[in-house]
Amino acid sequence: MAEKWDEEYDVVVVGSGGGALTGAYLTAVAGLETVVVEKTPRLGGMSAYSGAALWLPGSPVQKRDGVPDSTESARTYLRALLGDGTAGKQDAFLAEAPRLVARLENDPAIAFRFREFPDYYERPGRVPGGRSFVPADLDPGDLGELLSLVRPPVDRDRTGQEHDESAPLTAGRALIGRLLLAYDRTGHGTVRTRTRMDQLVTTHERVTGIVATRHGRRVRIGARRGVLLAGGGFEHNERLRSIHGVPGSAGCSMAPTVTNTGEPVLAATAIGADTDLMHEGWWCPGLMMPDGQPAFVCGFFGGLVVDAHGSRYANESLPYDRFGREMAQEPSRTPSYVIFDDRTAGAIPAVMLPPWGDPAAHLASGTLTKADSPEQLARLIGVPADRLAAAVERFNGFADKGQDEEFGRESDEYGHWFGEPVLRPVRKAPFYAARLVLADLGTKGGLVTDTSARVLRADRTPIAGLYAAGNTSASFTGAFYPGPGIPIGTAMVFGSLAAKDMTG
Repeated sequence: MAEKWDEEYDVVVVGSGGGALTGAYLTAVAGLETVVVEKTPRLGGMSAYSGAALWLPGSPVQKRDGVPDSTESARTYLRALLGDGTAGKQDAFLAEAPRLVARLENDPAIAFRFREFPDYYERPGRVPGGRSFVPADLDPGDLGELLSLVRPPVDRDRTGQEHDESAPLTAGRALIGRLLLAYDRTGHGTVRTRTRMDQLVTTHERVTGIVATRHGRRVRIGARRGVLLAGGGFEHNERLRSIHGVPGSAGCSMAPTVTNTGEPVLAATAIGADTDLMHEGWWCPGLMMPDGQPAFVCGFFGGLVVDAHGSRYANESLPYDRFGREMAQEPSRTPSYVIFDDRTAGAIPAVMLPPWGDPAAHLASGTLTKADSPEQLARLIGVPADRLAAAVERFNGFADKGQDEEFGRESDEYGHWFGEPVLRPVRKAPFYAARLVLADLGTKGGLVTDTSARVLRADRTPIAGLYAAGNTSASFTGAFYPGPGIPIGTAMVFGSLAAKDMTG
């Protein structure tokens, strides 16, 4: 008996980030009728908020800029960092990455440019200056009416503001805008916003569509070739975080609100899909803002970080995921405090998104504390005064010598990327403390997939017609974040591999 559908397409793509739109574009440009299903009014999810660095090694972008990158050097780097346990997925990713970039750049709507940003670990195969690149900026006028579908920048989106149409789309919004423009121009692409996917429909053990909710109404959407789940992780689902022991909290995730609550993962497990790495995430320190939400911190170029005991516990210049993992090791490290002096006049000595803003607003809200001495500052934030004063004095001694004998803050290329010197003494009164929490860029555990992005059961047989990419799937990087743009880069590649399998 034939299924009764409200709508039917060749391909249904759940989600609208970089991986989802890559897969959707590639099936649509191949002539398959494709629909993108997004539960919020705007497209892009966490990808739109991101810097959109893309870790796609050995591509034409690096070659154009003379970057000493190659597929083999990237393989050396990944093997040295991740080992052989996910070698098959690593190799599938590395083989597809340059082909995908070349194919995307064949479309006039899509353009990339190299931007230096170091890989996150000192391992064989690391490229000086990094190997990632970014989308070229996009004139909002090029999108026309499609602009209203793209999620605004994080600072405007959080406050309910629309796009600044006088400014180009940059970073993640440029990526989403370019992929959307290319997808729309295929003539085979449809977008359905405000449509929440709830269930997968199977016929004779093959996934043939989804059940979704749109404007409070149940809709059945058929998929003749397949369903690609690329709707993010479950970082905003506190219940699932608790069940799987994910550190941090839903309120401290950087993903847009109401997104990424895990429906795609739950729908797939309900029909027998296996999962892995469900306790894992892409971590980052988050500086609390006056609105009660954290801001993503990418690099400190001043100050020191202490825990509830008033002690330093890590190199503050570590890449954000590595620093977040240090925070997650002990409960006393959330919250932590960034201690800095008046040389920045209350502005945080770090790269962050959204921007820090007016220090006066932080002082009024309590996210920033000010005092005339480290001892007084300690009493105000509730940490031992003697411990904090000793930590500041010891740190200043390291800064004077230019060598962090405790954590080696000056020792890696990444730390120097945000300014020189890496070690700066904290002596100029008044002194400040900013509240730091463990945040995340999304969970990274999810559905188990193969090298074609097909979703697998526990016995490692594929569920016909079902694919997953991005944070809906379990990342082959495990407990590591190799370099800038790995989350989006891998999402795009496995979205591409899913499209290849569906287009035959």
